Amino acid sequence: MELKGKKVLVIGSGLSGIGSAHLLCESGALPVILDENEKVTVEAVKSKLDPDDRDKVEIIIGQLPNEIKKEIVLVVPSPAVSMETPVMAALIGDGIPVWSEIELAYNFAKGELIAITGTNGKTTTTSLMGEIMKAVNSEVYVVGNIGHSYALEALSMTDKAVSVAEISSFQLEAVDNFHAHISTILNITPDHLNRHHTMENYAACKENICNRQTKEDVCVLNYDNPYTREFADKCPGRVVFFSSQEQLSDGWWLKGDTIMLSAGAVDTPVMDIHDMNLVGTCNVENVMASLAMACAAGVPLSVSLRVIRSFKAVEHRIEYSGTKNGVDYYNDSKGTNPDAAIQGIKAMSKPTYLIGGGYDKGGDFDEWIEAFGDKVKELVLIGETADKIDACARKHGFTAIHHEDSFMGALEYCSSNAQPGDAVLLSPACASWDMFPSYEVRGRQFKEYVNGLK
Repeated sequence: MELKGKKVLVIGSGLSGIGSAHLLCESGALPVILDENEKVTVEAVKSKLDPDDRDKVEIIIGQLPNEIKKEIVLVVPSPAVSMETPVMAALIGDGIPVWSEIELAYNFAKGELIAITGTNGKTTTTSLMGEIMKAVNSEVYVVGNIGHSYALEALSMTDKAVSVAEISSFQLEAVDNFHAHISTILNITPDHLNRHHTMENYAACKENICNRQTKEDVCVLNYDNPYTREFADKCPGRVVFFSSQEQLSDGWWLKGDTIMLSAGAVDTPVMDIHDMNLVGTCNVENVMASLAMACAAGVPLSVSLRVIRSFKAVEHRIEYSGTKNGVDYYNDSKGTNPDAAIQGIKAMSKPTYLIGGGYDKGGDFDEWIEAFGDKVKELVLIGETADKIDACARKHGFTAIHHEDSFMGALEYCSSNAQPGDAVLLSPACASWDMFPSYEVRGRQFKEYVNGLK
């Protein structure tokens, strides 16, 4: 699509929107940023823009005027903007094309693309894969949902570039040409059903990461996950499986504490999982997915293993935050859905005070509660889902429950009651938006509190 001299509507003034506006400015388009939050000011949006872009971008707060709507040739919504909002429904109804930020970026980017999605594990896997590729390539961009706008970097790329992109289901709702040379779907479990409505819709968005691949491309899939295993039969790319539960005749799998690679009749030990800093089965799966992608990208196994052995957990994902008065503290604020939070519980080896609750994304908590076993000493609940989780826990016979009205109250309760040899785990199984602007803010507040303990 020719965009030079044409008006393109960017909805949202966050990281994605600002990156999209910059790319459009650089490519000669005429970006219009719409932020429907009337508490935002034009000056605040303008301050986020590159100084060279400020006079080139039209900024609208509130409603989109009809006279501008008539001039729009393309819409680029930020990931947080649902296709069902009134403004999006009207634009789609008028037949105006819609591209997500990653689609916009892809149409201008160069080089190879490695794209990673999944309900859980995306950030850790993307970060690790980025480090592996940096070990063999001097031009690597780690972009996408990980917090670095793909659009902001796209025009800087050369043909030698490798982009490692964390891609969310929201970003995959509006793609057309987006084509990863290597893709991964780590897992698909219930999440964001308040937006996607059904698991079928949610899974279809995730699968969109590889729907334009060919047999020349590689798609790495989780054999243990029913959705990804069944998707393999219709995946257009060459499928490579990994598994932490099954022995595979072809793929990467876990035998006791050893990651194995099987090809035909040959089974090769690759590494002992205790040789890495990451903990938990979920991270073993992330490592196997990374090894599969790195192998597909031609990275020597010795290089991948060297990077994996030195790699530390990403912030907010089962992140060890310190030991105070004999109590271990773990920040798993990125455990924003029950399946992710299950992995946090599985990683604990001590009696655990678990802080849970937050914004309700429409899922249920049964499997999370069932995963407590004898690990959770007490469940400390906060946020708008507290009563919902309480009822679910009692239904499953778990009654060691305490409620607090504030996050700080929950922290103080845990630190006052936990005994030497216990652990305190922030793994809420919910988003943060009822109490915090992001899971990052929630996690950093947890760590600040722990650091302040005597």
